[in-house]
Amino acid sequence: MEYREVRDWKKLVELGRLSGLKKPPERLFFSGDWNPGIFENCAAVVGSRRMTEYGRWSVDRLVRELVDQEMTIVSGFMYGVDQAAHEAAIEFGGKTIAVLGWGMTWKLEKRERVLAEKIINSGGLLISEWENQEPTLWTFPVRNRIVAALASAVYVVEAAEKSGSMITVNEARKLGREIYAVPGPITSQVSSGTNNLIASGKAKPWLPGKIVAKVGVETPVYRLIRERGGLTADEMGRTLGIGVDVLGIELTHLVLSGVVVERDGQYYQG
Repeated sequence: MEYREVRDWKKLVELGRLSGLKKPPERLFFSGDWNPGIFENCAAVVGSRRMTEYGRWSVDRLVRELVDQEMTIVSGFMYGVDQAAHEAAIEFGGKTIAVLGWGMTWKLEKRERVLAEKIINSGGLLISEWENQEPTLWTFPVRNRIVAALASAVYVVEAAEKSGSMITVNEARKLGREIYAVPGPITSQVSSGTNNLIASGKAKPWLPGKIVAKVGVETPVYRLIRERGGLTADEMGRTLGIGVDVLGIELTHLVLSGVVVERDGQYYQG
């Protein structure tokens, strides 16, 4: 994959306050068409590599809203939440920046190569502070500081208490960035970090807003609740032929967004 080097410090500053880092990158390489405007309004979306269906659902809704606000999606290009965020940004017509945890010459696997091409073809960028560097345990935490610096806000979707996402959050807090976390089931290990961020006051809870309400109105689940009301999840599942896991995810987000309320195990229009 072709790449070039950003040659001067002024262009590095264009990347969104990288100069605010204690140790800013000395060099920076990129693949794609250089457009300083892509860095003007950036939001980082990070999270677990062990993404669940709940996490994927949340990434899609979150990224849809951010793209609707004309935000560039920044993430770390790893499997799980990172790649889901890049893919969602492209799907919803937005632009995305992948900050690599390795050098530009590192050979990508087929799936990652296909995603990289989609990012570039949609007007996005792949960037790295290394030209020749293999991925190692230390390169990913170093990469995370750039993810944090590029964004005006960091959104965490599913993360364990000790994870790379928490490193990104800590870097973002040092830089004075806003932190949002998607609440998750209290029984989920991959949501323990996000839930604790909210409980400790280090992050604001992100709840689906206008996009989810808009989508909810169009779904069979919301229409059934609006028309009949007073149904349990089991009754809705049997009526619509929807699995419990998928139905539970949608009901959770409909309730969180305020368009549906739950009373004694039954669901009604909000």
